[in-house]
Amino acid sequence: MTPQETAPTAHLAAIGTALPGDPVDNATLAKVLGVNEEWIEVFIGTKTRHFARDLATGEVRWSLADLCASAARKALDAGAVDPADIDFVVLGTATPDTLMPATVNNVVDQLGLDQVPTFQLQSGCAGAVQALSVAQTMIASGQYRKGLVIGGDVCSKHLDVQRDLSDAAPSDLVNFVLFGDGAGAAVLTDEPVGQRVAVRHVLNRFTGLGRKAGQVIEWFGLADRYDDRQALTEDYKAIEDGVPVMAVEILWELLGELNWEAADLDYLLPPQLSGRMTAKITEELGVPTAREVSCVADTGNNGNALPFLQIAGLLDQMRVGEKALAVAVESSKWIKAGFALEKI
Repeated sequence: MTPQETAPTAHLAAIGTALPGDPVDNATLAKVLGVNEEWIEVFIGTKTRHFARDLATGEVRWSLADLCASAARKALDAGAVDPADIDFVVLGTATPDTLMPATVNNVVDQLGLDQVPTFQLQSGCAGAVQALSVAQTMIASGQYRKGLVIGGDVCSKHLDVQRDLSDAAPSDLVNFVLFGDGAGAAVLTDEPVGQRVAVRHVLNRFTGLGRKAGQVIEWFGLADRYDDRQALTEDYKAIEDGVPVMAVEILWELLGELNWEAADLDYLLPPQLSGRMTAKITEELGVPTAREVSCVADTGNNGNALPFLQIAGLLDQMRVGEKALAVAVESSKWIKAGFALEKI
């Protein structure tokens, strides 16, 4: 056995996910935005997505806390875990409901929890993996037995479909068709129970020294909220060029850390940027013997919910002795992330 397999580890006992409302297809979205449906199909390759606010009115139907609490309840129910037995909660998100209070604290309030440590990590697509890393470390310390790891984003809060988009810049318009909303949660335990999936390794590494950010979400305060800055900007070309390369590096770095061979993998959970980009990245990763587990074409890019949605799909198939490896890349400031799972 490898050192990672003999060291204290955490185990994934149960998973829960939450997607707001009915799926919004490309025809509906194209009509609302006044863009060509074929452009969405070809350029993005995502079929449907879910939004926490009504497209027609802009009314908020679910907050991020609502979605995260719903996913957490489903995870607790799936694992037959009493909420009172949860020792800590970690949330990863790029789109908190408010800067204060931290969204994680509103989540635990909805769950009826009290007197537990809470942590909120603000990060893009790597945030869920960072939350998993923190939870794994806490359980491996021996001080905690059960924890909730949550990831979610409500990206639609940055997308105003009421404004005229006829002259919108491509870097602005792409976000309206790329993103969706959602949340996911996992129960982590110190012993193999429930799904009995061992978290063998977690990778989380900043690699953006001196490199321009690929994505920026602005924060507007009272003094600057009326200026002309876009709330959300994206260098899609830099992401399209950089993410596949980083994904391959992450794959082989994780395999090296675990002393696994590519042929040992039964499942591959690739980065979930869009339907088109995920297909391109999976081809670049070059592990044809591993079954791909993807969801972004149906859910949209809902950020930190995605790894949990992928795990939910994985658990429907995974058998004892099988191994899975997940790759995630954060383009906001170029973070390598990923994790390895094994059913025991």
